[in-house]
Amino acid sequence: MNAKVIAIAMQKGGVGKTTTCANLGIGLAQEGKKVLIVDSDPQGSLSISLGHAQPDNIPTTLATVMGKVITDTPLEHKEGILSHPEGVDLLPANIELSGMEVSLINAMSRETILKQYLDTVKKDYQYILLDTQPSLGMLTVNALAAADSVIIPVQAQYLPAKGLEQLLQTINKVRKQINPKLTIDGILLTMVDNRTNFAKDISTLLRDTYGGKIKVFATDIPHSVRAAEISAEGKSIFAHDPKGKVAESYRELTKEVLKIEKLRQKHKSDIGR
Repeated sequence: MNAKVIAIAMQKGGVGKTTTCANLGIGLAQEGKKVLIVDSDPQGSLSISLGHAQPDNIPTTLATVMGKVITDTPLEHKEGILSHPEGVDLLPANIELSGMEVSLINAMSRETILKQYLDTVKKDYQYILLDTQPSLGMLTVNALAAADSVIIPVQAQYLPAKGLEQLLQTINKVRKQINPKLTIDGILLTMVDNRTNFAKDISTLLRDTYGGKIKVFATDIPHSVRAAEISAEGKSIFAHDPKGKVAESYRELTKEVLKIEKLRQKHKSDIGR
């Protein structure tokens, strides 16, 4: 078993990155997959949404283990990894991680510190999801350097042309210089209000603009007040509102993500023949 690593990335905040990371992770766990979710945002939103209301009080976090990689200090097996009642593991983050941006600047192989860490736990999981911070700094570059693929959540309220272009440029740069096997799984439309034509227009526009080059997921994540409520509860949308439309959408997204991987494996074995 060697995990597939997926970064959930978009440098604009408030697009549903963290919600997607948590619910896709738990969705994959419900399909019987072993999943690790890594919070790589110093704000710790993912850690909070998975039940750790005070992330700054967590003793061992992503900053701790990345610090050990930088200083070549041996890691204990699964050090700092917490388990969540819904069947996923979490490597939390807190404000200490913002100091990591500075430490990385002077580190050897600074773009691959996170990858070096993940290589130590990859064999324990089938999927590792990385929730990135809303910027294109060193931590996000580390996530892209460690990932096999990227899912890009885009809010349907406005056309994210500039943000998306910048992110795609960064992904291309990382692919050229650090991680040639990095692919884009797709653009995911989030917070879609299906009652408005506006959301439909943006969905069509995105599919027209990028659909030829980049997959746009067939599943849209609807806008929902209930989805916003759950971040304070420490549990997923599946536990909070299992029959609701958001849970249904995340189930569909999970199936799409599993299908992408299945096709990739098949493609690999076809080439190997």
